[in-house]
Amino acid sequence: IIEDQVFNRLNWAKVIDPEMMLQDSTVLESPIIYPTDVRLLYKAFTKMAMVATRVNTKPWWDESEIKKLWRAYHLDKSKQYLPYLSALYLHFEPALETFAALVDSLPDGRVTTQWQQLLETLLILDEQTQLKLEGQLRIPNRLVSLDDVDARPIQKGKRHPKTEFGTFLQLSFNRQGFMITTENFMGKVDDKILYPNTLDRFLKRMSTYPSGAVTDLGYRSAKNLKLSHEHLDYVFMGKSSDVDETHKEACIKARSATEGFVAVAKNLRGFRKSLYRNLEGAKIWTLLNQCAYNLKKFLQLYRDEALSEVTLAALRL
Repeated sequence: IIEDQVFNRLNWAKVIDPEMMLQDSTVLESPIIYPTDVRLLYKAFTKMAMVATRVNTKPWWDESEIKKLWRAYHLDKSKQYLPYLSALYLHFEPALETFAALVDSLPDGRVTTQWQQLLETLLILDEQTQLKLEGQLRIPNRLVSLDDVDARPIQKGKRHPKTEFGTFLQLSFNRQGFMITTENFMGKVDDKILYPNTLDRFLKRMSTYPSGAVTDLGYRSAKNLKLSHEHLDYVFMGKSSDVDETHKEACIKARSATEGFVAVAKNLRGFRKSLYRNLEGAKIWTLLNQCAYNLKKFLQLYRDEALSEVTLAALRL
């Protein structure tokens, strides 16, 4: 509600120019420690122990043995994690069965939604660990945290870091640098699929089509190049041949500017890492920071005396 009110006020005062849509994607990292399979199993025992304490039950596994394995894992310089994963899993599997039975046996009034969700998450972890022990290296939709269960490993094609852990974030800007739309997703989504929806969201928010759209090669497809052709004067998707000479220089500069807008958002405006957990938390964090980002952009234009007299009068400035 806050973000929507701020944006609509700025748009009503004609601060935001709908002339050009710039689109890009990034990763909104989650507030988690770098995930490993051994760490996830060890964390699972901690989570089950918290529930045991709440229901006045002692842990039903050998805690000293679990701690011993955890210390040995950290002291081992060989980087061989599979022996420790296998040893922990031998304790985890029966412990999980007992935990499931405990949750099922509790009266309805004592079982919380949080405990049910924890059980479902641990069952996913159980299946995931089995796949790891069987030698599978890549696990689709891999669980990376028991605290932020919607976080996923996402690769964006960068050299470093090659993989980031969090939610996938789709952004659109106008040429001034205002952030028009944001959208969070659990796991990597193909940019080609998201382009039509983002263009539609831009249209609804600005109540008009932009004159053109500028993206990188990740959004490029024959279908996207032709989308809304009757409404857009040009569509630039990473190749200068996409547009004629009259638009080429402006599109290349706009594409470079998009990289700068995303860099500012991540390094200066809070979009590097969410301090809220799960997909819903990431959405709230994104909207709050989008609000702050656009207010900061507005203040920059105001201080640079780049706002029209009509805008200043509408805002009573």
